[in-house]
Amino acid sequence: MTEQGVSTTCLVIDSDGERQAHYDKLHMFDVDVADSHKQYRESAIFNAGDESVVVDSPFGRLGLSICYDVRFPHLYSELVQKGAQIIIVPAAFTAVTGQAHWETLLRARAIETQCWVVAVNQAGTHPCGRQTWGHSMVITPWGEVTVSAQQEAVSFVAEIELAQIQQIRSAMPVAQHARFENKFKRQ
Repeated sequence: MTEQGVSTTCLVIDSDGERQAHYDKLHMFDVDVADSHKQYRESAIFNAGDESVVVDSPFGRLGLSICYDVRFPHLYSELVQKGAQIIIVPAAFTAVTGQAHWETLLRARAIETQCWVVAVNQAGTHPCGRQTWGHSMVITPWGEVTVSAQQEAVSFVAEIELAQIQQIRSAMPVAQHARFENKFKRQ
């Protein structure tokens, strides 16, 4: 939780049940959508976080984000600056925005950052009538979807090869080619 109230938060819990990190969603979904819900105003309920978070795990360095954050590439560049190798994206993308943008945005973030992306999205119709897109997936640093669900609740296992990150970054060193003042540097 933020200092002033409720936040949308991603928690990282280790195998001993201890909290290793928490990330409060930075970008509030305050938009109009052509669905039965019509409009979403997260800022009326939740407080935005104020920092990006990367945490060590047995799988690699995890960069944390949530849902609507995926539309803001500067956040993902910052996660890479902090050493992220795998970017986690839990979400509740609406059916309308999910069908239009979910996979495209996730693949773009993987390609831009040259990181693995693990995206888990709610699926189906919720008690309030809201529909979410589903299509959870794992994407390589080259932007390839290695495993993907549809709109049902499923479990799957994906093999993440961290060595691919360095291979891709060596072959296409986009971080060194960036020409803007805010260019990101990888650790």
